[in-house]
Amino acid sequence: MLKRIHESVSTKNGTRRSDPPQAARLSRRVAMAGAVAWPFAAEAAAGTGAVAGTRGNAPPRAVADLVRRTEQAGAALMRGDISAYLGLIRHADDYTLMQPFGGPPTRGFDRRPEKLSALARFFRGGESTLEVTQSYASGDLVVLVLIERQHGEVGGLPDQDWSLRVTQVYRRNGVAWELVHRHADPLVRSIAIDQAAALARG
Repeated sequence: MLKRIHESVSTKNGTRRSDPPQAARLSRRVAMAGAVAWPFAAEAAAGTGAVAGTRGNAPPRAVADLVRRTEQAGAALMRGDISAYLGLIRHADDYTLMQPFGGPPTRGFDRRPEKLSALARFFRGGESTLEVTQSYASGDLVVLVLIERQHGEVGGLPDQDWSLRVTQVYRRNGVAWELVHRHADPLVRSIAIDQAAALARG
């Protein structure tokens, strides 16, 4: 069972309680850092003695590093800099992708030069930052629940907002973390039931 590692913890009259996330009121950078680092600091300050990572889970610094690399990789991808993207993200052999354009999940990451060149042409001149909604760690798995706030020229279309709701799953392989799953969709803004129904009908 995944261990929840992103919860706000405070003390009042000696008792421990959870507060609702405050990321909406923070800047994106502060929200990103706070979503990962602050809960561990608060837990230690509360004197629980339970530090994530002590039972084989990813330590806080590893999760923070994954968040940082994920943001940098997303920014590189939106610029069409595939070399930088691949330098930051290592895809597992059993990697699966549920892309924001729908369709069946794809398996594996195609590294053939012609595919990488096509990918570099698909994304042009964009920018991207992350908002961390939630993070989880259990054993050799880390799950990041994210909003990618981004814009750029995608698929030959003029520059526009391409913000996505994203879930990424990383698995530890030796000392490296590999991306095993990415699920992204463009439904950052709510849509009406009839719009959802039209999408479901295809």
